[in-house]
Formats: sequence, C-alpha cells, structure tokens
Amino acid sequence: MPLTEPYDDHLPQEDQVALDGAVGNPDDNVVSETSGASDPTSAGDSPAAEPEPTLPEPEPTLPEPVRQRIVALTAAVLPTLPADEVPVPLRRVAKFAPNRRARLGAPAIAAQLTADPLFRQRVTARVLADAGDLGAAVIEGTAPAAADPVEVAALAYLARPRGWRELIDASGAAVRAEADSAVVAELVREAEQRATRAEHDRAVARVEAEKLRDEVARVREELGQLREESRQVARTLRETQARERKATELLATERGRAARASADMDAELRRARARLAEAESAAGVARASAKEARSVDDARLWLLLETIGQAAVGLRRELALDPVDKLPADFVADAFAEQPGTAPASPAARARDTDDPARLDQLLALPRAHLVVDGYNVTKRGFGEMSLEQQRKRLITGLGGIAAQTGDEVTVVFDGAERMHGLPPAPRGVRVLFSRKGETADELIRRLVRAEPSGRPVVVVSSDREVADGVRRHGAYPLGADSLLRRLARS
Repeated sequence: MPLTEPYDDHLPQEDQVALDGAVGNPDDNVVSETSGASDPTSAGDSPAAEPEPTLPEPEPTLPEPVRQRIVALTAAVLPTLPADEVPVPLRRVAKFAPNRRARLGAPAIAAQLTADPLFRQRVTARVLADAGDLGAAVIEGTAPAAADPVEVAALAYLARPRGWRELIDASGAAVRAEADSAVVAELVREAEQRATRAEHDRAVARVEAEKLRDEVARVREELGQLREESRQVARTLRETQARERKATELLATERGRAARASADMDAELRRARARLAEAESAAGVARASAKEARSVDDARLWLLLETIGQAAVGLRRELALDPVDKLPADFVADAFAEQPGTAPASPAARARDTDDPARLDQLLALPRAHLVVDGYNVTKRGFGEMSLEQQRKRLITGLGGIAAQTGDEVTVVFDGAERMHGLPPAPRGVRVLFSRKGETADELIRRLVRAEPSGRPVVVVSSDREVADGVRRHGAYPLGADSLLRRLARS
C-alpha cells in the first residue's frame, strides 16, 4: 500500500502541504496542485481573493477504550520517531520502558495529540504503516464489519479521513452497545441466579415445611402422652394424699406410744442407776479383796524368784562352764567381714527398745550391752568435711573412750569398698570391721544383731531408716547418729 498522508480537517492548508513534502508523499501531482492553488500568481495577473479562515471543530468526546487505544498506539511508535520530531514534553516519556510509557505518559500524549496536529500526522504515518489493510480501509472512510470498532475509531482519530467523526461515533455506539450487552448479560445472569436461589429457597421451604409438619405431629403425640401422664399424676397425687392422711393418723398414734415408752424408759433408767450404785459399792469391796490377793501373789512370786535364783546358782556350779574367749560378734566377723586386728572385748547383755537418743547412756549402763556403730553413716553426718581416713580415726578413738568408760562391747562397721590399708591398732574393747566385696555395711550390721542371743541388750547407732527397721525386728535398739555424736562431744 502506498504511504499517503491522510486528510486532516484541523491542519491548516500550508502545514498540510509542508507535512506532505516532509513524509515524502509519492503523489507529486497532489503537491503541485496544492502549491498552484496556494500561489496567488498562478491564477493570472489579478490577485485572488483571500479565503476567510474557518474555525476548527471541537475535539469529539472519545470513549474510554478508544482513548486508551490511541495512547497505546502513540506510545508504541514514539521511540521510533527521530529525536527532533518528538515534542519536548514527550521526550522524557519516549525514554520510559514500554510497559510504563502508556501508563505514566497518557495525559501528556493525549494533550500533545490534541494540540500538535503535525506530531499527530507523524504518528499516524507510522501507525497506518503498521495497521496494513485496516489502515487503508480507514483512510478510505470505510471499515470492515469484522474489525474491532475500538481499533477502527483509534485509527480514524489519528488519520482523520473524511467522515472520521462518524467512524468514532459508530465505534462509541458499538462500545456502548457492547457495554450495554454486557450489562444486560450481567442482569440476565443475576436474574438467573436469583431464580435459581428462589427455586432452591422454595425447595428448602418445602423441606422445612415437611419437617415442621412432622414436628407438629410429634408435638401433638407428646402432648397426648403428657395429658395421659398428667391424669396419672393427678390420680397418684390423690392416692398419696390419702396415704398421707393415714400416715398422719398413724404418726399421732405412734407419738402417744412413744410418750408412754419414754416414761417407761425413764423409770427403767432410774432403776438402772440404782443398780449401778449398788454395783459400784460391790466393785469397791472386790477391789479391796483383789488388792489383798495381789499382795499374797507378790509374796509368792518373790519367793519363787528367790528359789529360781538359788537354783540357777546351783546349776552354774553343777555345769562348771569355762569362761569363753569369743563373743557372737567375733564369729560373724570371722565369717562375713574383714578386720584389721582387734582386741577381744568383754561380753554384754540386751536392753529394751527405745528411739530416744538421750537414752544412749542408760542403754550402755545395762549389763553386757553391745554397741554396734554404722561407721560412715556417723562420720559423714558429724565431720564429713574431713578425709575418710581422718573420719575413721576420729570415730574409732572416740569409741575407744566409751568402751573404756562403760566396759561394754563396741563394734564399728565400715564399707569395705572404701577401706584404707595400714590402719593403726584399734583401742581396747573396740572391734573394727569392714564389709567384704559384694556386701554392704548394712548387711553386716544385721548379721551381727542376728548372731546375738535373745535377751542381750544390743544398741545399733545409724540414721539409715532401713538399718533401724531391720535391727528393730531382731530385738535391737536403733538410735540416731546424733545421739552418739553428742556423747562423743561430751567425752
């Protein structure tokens, strides 16, 4: 298609001629005719009459889609124009990125297209060249029926052929018709949706009505049951009221009987109190008689004990038992413990059970008492800041003093796992034992207690509850470690 400049009814005739020469219109005859028409000397010697200037028609109101398409076409060809052909207000816009040029420069592009016809003609030349057959059809004043009305209106606005305003009006009408069609389609869609919702609501209402009818039937059935229950309750109430009246009459009768029984009980209580007084006087007489009988029994018991004592003395002389050189604890030490070497201690006897630490001296004062000490349990409680060797030495030394003062048998037991070799000899009367491998000091203490004969006072000093409970079951006296520590502090 030859590139021709479209007619522009807003461009002065002189500018139109200049623009045709600038874009290189191949139709030179058009330029010649135009130049001849504009030359006053070509008509003859007499000057032609000056034509009266006509005012340009106002710009039409463009539909928004058409205006946006015009701006987009202009923004697309703006960078292809030479720098001197780009108006000064749009030179900065021409440097924008393609996606920003039409969006940010739209006001400046629209204003320049309206105010600068020459710039619009230059843009139109490139736009029509890119439009192809559609551009040629717009130049001729016709538009294909299948063409986009917005595109046709945009090209008509830029090219401005004869009848371009009608093309824009027709495009606006098509755009408005399309918008109205979209609105109508939306209204139809909304109406269909409302009809669908109404049908759904109608179906829901039918279901709810069915439910309500079922509920009404159920309520009526329940109402009938409640009425029957109400009649039964009323009948039961009348029967209950009748039974209540009978119970009230029986209660009055029973109250009279209870009053008579209470009077009889008061009389019986007075008689019982009289008999109790007689019984108390008889009991006093019986206590006096029992006291006299107990005095006789005490005399008989004393005489029996004296006889048993003399018989025991005779039995000891008869048996002629030799003094023993080993005590029960020595046999336990030989079989279940390790000992660094101890001097034999004198035997002792067993006392009564007590948990009072103040009774240690009283228990040790019993004849033939045996004091068993849980060594590390006492030392770690009393002087745990010392080393194990110093703890053992201090405890054994203190127990030696107790053995010397009381003459009792004293045994101190340590765990063998922590035993130190090279201990000094134990004081006289003190037996030092270490549990063997695989056995604890607690087990060795229980063996020592079980080895003692029944009746001998054995005192076990340990704050371990399991040790105390174990030795108590075998008849020993468990005492806390604090009692021995206070006893050693007094020494």
